[in-house]
This record gives sequence, structure tokens and C-alpha cells, in this order.
Amino acid sequence: MKLGLAARIAIVATACSAAAIPVMALAGSGRIDHPRVLAVAGCTSSSTTTWLGLGNGGGTLGTTFYPVEFSNTGRVACSLFGYPTVFAVSGAGRQIGLPSVAHGRRQLVVLQPGQTAHVVLGILDAGVLSGCQPRNGAFLKVVVPGQITATFIPSFTFTACANKSVLRVDAVHPRAGIPGFTAP
Repeated sequence: MKLGLAARIAIVATACSAAAIPVMALAGSGRIDHPRVLAVAGCTSSSTTTWLGLGNGGGTLGTTFYPVEFSNTGRVACSLFGYPTVFAVSGAGRQIGLPSVAHGRRQLVVLQPGQTAHVVLGILDAGVLSGCQPRNGAFLKVVVPGQITATFIPSFTFTACANKSVLRVDAVHPRAGIPGFTAP
């Protein structure tokens, strides 16, 4: 049996629609674990504002936590995947020590215009790191996942190590970070 052109187009269109339904359902959730499934462009530096959340998120023995926020200030949805890179910076503007150490499961986070995602930044007490060569940090330098342009967060003093990293970050999470609150 031979199918005409119109019948073949209808079959292809039906198959494509059936495949798109799961993708559209996942897109509505605001996050997905497989970045290739959803075609939303990555957030660009011109449409992303990086800022330090209010207050610190508490601490554990030897580590203090802070929410670092990424807001979509553009006009279209964009996505973030993975970990930012965070550096300690001296008052003279020089990088101190090694960049942040990343951990945690990565997930794709889709941000509609005006929405915010976050990571939790942990700063280890430099005094407990064996062999640390202490230096005064005055800024944070943050590179958003998938971007190359850095944002500086000024007036953020802490002790860094010239030869190690005291910075730990987890993967990007949806929504703004609320100090001391962990979503279910």
C-alpha cells in the first residue's frame, strides 16, 4: 500500500507530537536531570544577575554557608546546568588560592524571566586546613555555570588560603536560596 504525501506528513506530525508531550510536561516542572531533553538556551551573562543572598545560611563545625543567587533578568527563559566557579579575591584584585570545589548532583534548572536559582557556597575555616597559607579575602569572584564572564561580590571578607581552596559549592538548585531552609 502506497501512502500519499499528505498521509506521510500526518504520520510524521503525529509521531513528533507524541514525542513532544513528555518534553512539554517536564518543561513545566522547572527542572530536569537530562539537559539534552529540553531545548532551552543557556543563560547568558547579559541576562543573568548574580548576587549574595541575605544573611548566612548557618554553619557546621569549620564551615559557614551562604546562598549565592542567579536571577534571569532577560526577556526569555534560559537554563543553568552544573556548578558555578567561585574564587577568593584579595583587596588588590588578585585571585587567592584555588577555585571552588564542586559537589552534588547536577540538574538542569530552567529560569523564566524574573525567576531565581541558587547554589550554597560553603567557606571552610582556613585555620583548620593543614598547611594553609592564610590570606585576607575581600571579594568573591563568581562565574555562572556555562558562562565565562565573572561577577564580583564586593565587601565579603574572610580568610582564604594562598595554596588551597576554602570554597565549596553545590550544583544549581531551582528557586531562591533561603538561609537555613532545605526544600523537601
